[in-house]
Amino acid sequence: MHELFDLLGIKGPVVAAGLAGGVLRALSRHRYKVREMVASPICGALAAAYLTLPVVTYFKATGLPIPDPANDTTTLAAAFLIGVSAMWISDILFEFIMRKFKPTGE
Repeated sequence: MHELFDLLGIKGPVVAAGLAGGVLRALSRHRYKVREMVASPICGALAAAYLTLPVVTYFKATGLPIPDPANDTTTLAAAFLIGVSAMWISDILFEFIMRKFKPTGE
């Protein structure tokens, strides 16, 4: 599995942290749907895999006060937060799309 992640250019621990964020988000909902229970961890992991390093690099470049960016704990914390946030943002977008394109009943 490690070789697959290396081939895709992502770090395994970052994916695990994003997956954990997606699981937390899926469990925090009051209405459980199978789609959410499966899609949330996967989407959280994918978002964390591809967005964590650019976000940490951006924070480092702009001089925002973050703990040591070279520390793996900082990167994994960012991955976890991105995994959680990505699903909340996707929920808002999906709800907006469903309202926009849902046929109105007469």
